[in-house]
Amino acid sequence: MDVFGISITEWVGYLAMTTVLISFLMKSVVKLRLVNSLGCLVFVLYGFLLEPISKPIIITNTIIFGINIYYLFFKKN
Repeated sequence: MDVFGISITEWVGYLAMTTVLISFLMKSVVKLRLVNSLGCLVFVLYGFLLEPISKPIIITNTIIFGINIYYLFFKKN
């Protein structure tokens, strides 16, 4: 299925890219990590939607998501 001639998979990739880019505009590190985590999860979805699936995208973004969660919930300054 295409929307404006672009596949749903590609739209998911654009959404992930946009979310991660927006995260770097955040002044608050907490907000940056939250928005970046959302972008990482969308990138993981994107990695699974690709044919064939993209293990490097899935692995990298899963690790970054884990790092964000660690600093958000377990690392106290």
